Amino acid sequence: MIDLNSWILTILIAVPLIGALLVALLPRRVSRYSGLLVAALTFALSLYLWTNWATATSGFRFEQNMEWLPQLGIHYHVGVDGLSLFLILLTTFLTPLCMLAAWRDITKCPKEFAVCLLLLEGILIGVFAALDVILFYIFWEAVLVPMCLIIGVWGGPRRIHAALKFFVYTMAGSVLMWVAFLYVYFKPAAGAATSFDYGPFGDAARAIDSSDPHVALWLFAAFAVAFAIKVPLFPLHTWLPSAYTEAPSAGTVMLAAVLSKMGVYGFIRFALPFFPHSANTAAPLMCALAIVGIIYGALVAIRQTDFKRIIAYSSISHLGLVVLGVFAALLADKNADVALSGAILQMVTHGLSTGALFLLVGFLEARRRTREVTEYGGLAGVMPRYTVLLWIAVFASIGLPGLSGFVGEYLILQGTMSASFWYAAAAATGVILGAVYMLRMLRSLLFGEVTRDENRILKDVTPRELFVAGAVLAVTIWIGVMPQRFLDIINDSTANTLEAARPNEAAAQ
Repeated sequence: MIDLNSWILTILIAVPLIGALLVALLPRRVSRYSGLLVAALTFALSLYLWTNWATATSGFRFEQNMEWLPQLGIHYHVGVDGLSLFLILLTTFLTPLCMLAAWRDITKCPKEFAVCLLLLEGILIGVFAALDVILFYIFWEAVLVPMCLIIGVWGGPRRIHAALKFFVYTMAGSVLMWVAFLYVYFKPAAGAATSFDYGPFGDAARAIDSSDPHVALWLFAAFAVAFAIKVPLFPLHTWLPSAYTEAPSAGTVMLAAVLSKMGVYGFIRFALPFFPHSANTAAPLMCALAIVGIIYGALVAIRQTDFKRIIAYSSISHLGLVVLGVFAALLADKNADVALSGAILQMVTHGLSTGALFLLVGFLEARRRTREVTEYGGLAGVMPRYTVLLWIAVFASIGLPGLSGFVGEYLILQGTMSASFWYAAAAATGVILGAVYMLRMLRSLLFGEVTRDENRILKDVTPRELFVAGAVLAVTIWIGVMPQRFLDIINDSTANTLEAARPNEAAAQ
């Protein structure tokens, strides 16, 4: 009998990947149902991580470590902590909802779409569970295949351009990260283990960070560029608007809610603990770039009339705030754990609120075939249930107390205040501007007179759409009202990350 605690992560990775193969082999008429069944099963299995968290061992939990290519120092090593747990749950939670959201919208090759979405889910779980840097890199690169197909095959008129731009940007950053991996492996400091496994590889990286700061800073920069592109962090953000806009709604949800978190995850999991001296040296620059991204994204969002582009640029602003929380934690004398815990929680809450927004605007686009805000108006009287859902999603995005966005933003700003009052003050302007562009979008969509005949006959959300959006928003309210249940798990991971990311403590390990 297998030890489920040791095998659950492998099962979670395997089920959607094997499920994708089975869906590809099954008749086309059952592809939607079989894809949804596999995605729902994966989510049900992922709840084992949550319900058995307290009984698992401390540190990385549900760990499995086996030699894979021992002659190359490569292991199959997976495990989760408070950082990766909620990102895995976010992935498994949103995937079946995206399947349902695309139920009527994806009419071209629906079986192939289900296959791509399941492949994406399995690979993303692998990204967040991998504890061998080569295994992580394999999953990191593999994400490009299904995501580029989703954008390029089922996207909008400029889908090929958007898919290629996304691919080129991400691949360019990944090459730099790959070079850094190889340097650490083949040029280790004296006494460091020659292995790609998380522990020995981290020891080798930290030894270089202590003995050769100049080289270590270049290595950190290679990691940082790869992760900053994926966030995306200003000025490496230019692939995002076209990818978010051209992708189908279900693909945009996965791209904005989950894939964008891979970059921040990479900073916290690898860059900070592997190169603590370099991370602390670069922290002021990273905070400055994050603040520019916060304000820039918000200002550009105000000028948009395409509601998908409004949310796309808002993501640049919100994710800039997350990056600020990560690096402000390195500069803070106190409340460092508050900033980092807030950043981790904000990754999850941004995924939920932005995912809900993209789902809701997708429902509207499917009815009218236009994304221009000026084409609407007065929808509150025509679509009352839709109006309530959109209000909740918008308020969660701008951080209304009682909803999930407030908790993460407050913790980030509180922790950042300990690092620099001016950092926190500048970042707070992004929160204010966020209310401006979101409330302007609401006013244009929902209020005023119905001036177009097409809008008078719009149908309100269907039971399927109500379930999809309502499920996401229910979790948003849950986190907003009861955040401590989530923070208790996150805080353990925060403490371990900060211990490894502080040069004195890291040198002593």
